[in-house]
Amino acid sequence: MPPPFAIISLEKQQKETELFAQELGENLLQWGFCGISEHTIDPNLIDDVMIIFKEFFALPKATKKHYFDPKLKGARGYTPTRIETPKDSNHADFKEFWHVGRELEKTHPLSKWMHENYEVTEIEKFNEKTNALFDQFDNLGQSLLSAIAVFLKLDAHYFATHAGAGNSIMRAIHYPPIELKEAAQRAGAHEDINLITLLVGGHQSGLQLLNKQGKWEKIKVQRNIIICNIGDMLQRFTNHYLPSTTHRVSSSMKEAKISRYSIPFFVHPNPDWRIKTLANCITDQYPNRYPKSILAEDFLASRLKEINLA
Repeated sequence: MPPPFAIISLEKQQKETELFAQELGENLLQWGFCGISEHTIDPNLIDDVMIIFKEFFALPKATKKHYFDPKLKGARGYTPTRIETPKDSNHADFKEFWHVGRELEKTHPLSKWMHENYEVTEIEKFNEKTNALFDQFDNLGQSLLSAIAVFLKLDAHYFATHAGAGNSIMRAIHYPPIELKEAAQRAGAHEDINLITLLVGGHQSGLQLLNKQGKWEKIKVQRNIIICNIGDMLQRFTNHYLPSTTHRVSSSMKEAKISRYSIPFFVHPNPDWRIKTLANCITDQYPNRYPKSILAEDFLASRLKEINLA
């Protein structure tokens, strides 16, 4: 069954910029999600990184814990299972994950908000391959933000200015097999924190989105598709014009017995960007939900506490 949202080609952005922006925006407006084909991410690199992380998550627990620092609040490196908890939930997700983030020169004015990535020596080309995939995701994220800016009647370079050095994160997730006795979910119903999220499609089923009628829609796309969805920061910026759609990772009893792997990329704004409601998204019918602006880093810190990563 095809997904409820459209799959649009990134190649159209170069040929028909306005049309691509309109099609992307309309799908995000309706679903909070859209599929992107003919994108710029190397599928062979995706496969290589998937293999790398399967090897990493298979390492002994003691080895993996060497890369876990609670003081980093999950910002970089490894985070064990049963720590991240969806907002307003009492059940921690049954997943472990690894974060690769942006690194800036010490002299960069935003470097105080960034952390260094861990050097992993147990697996050949770990950092080389994961950093390369981060860069490709980052470039795609900027392209899609440019289209979203056009859809919102902003300058096409608006987000390049305000999110070009954002604290974006590439997360590799391992959902271990779940036993019937486990009181845990793979990933409970939640919304993302950031501007937009990019997700490699088609590797394994389980992703579901909550539609406007309150029903869960199963999302299954081909391996060559990148799924893009809205996060809470963009929802707030647009006064909820673009929705941060609730989604989850569920599984059948059969699927729960095997590991599941996923690689989402969370596109964040620059930490010093002040999230102030976009004026053209405020009307008499839709008054400003957020008359008080907030620094992106403060918004992030607040949300990390809500999901038990702070």
